[in-house]
Amino acid sequence: QVQLVESGGGLVQPGVSLRLSCAASGSFFKLYAMGWYRQAPGKQRELVATITSGGSTNYADSVTGRFTISRDNAKNTMYLQMNSLKPEDTAVYYCNVDLGIVTPINYWGQGTQVTVSS
Repeated sequence: QVQLVESGGGLVQPGVSLRLSCAASGSFFKLYAMGWYRQAPGKQRELVATITSGGSTNYADSVTGRFTISRDNAKNTMYLQMNSLKPEDTAVYYCNVDLGIVTPINYWGQGTQVTVSS
């Protein structure tokens, strides 16, 4: 059974940092690419960053240079280090894994709220 649990969100002021964690259950973790997505109120869910099983990363333009995605396969955990946070980063952040081979089979965590406000 696949289970993803995010943590680390909170209310912070602009300019500070937060680190999100995504703890995964199941033996799939180290074999698949994973990603962080976010959804702001009234907006569609958008990709933030992805990381392959080998550690290659990709970022949305809006977070490049500020956010860093990483993974610890020994701990079955993925991270998102968020620096220089902006109010526009406010959203619910979700971790994701697609276990599909031909067609997508997506699993999502419950999400963690990040609010950036002065």
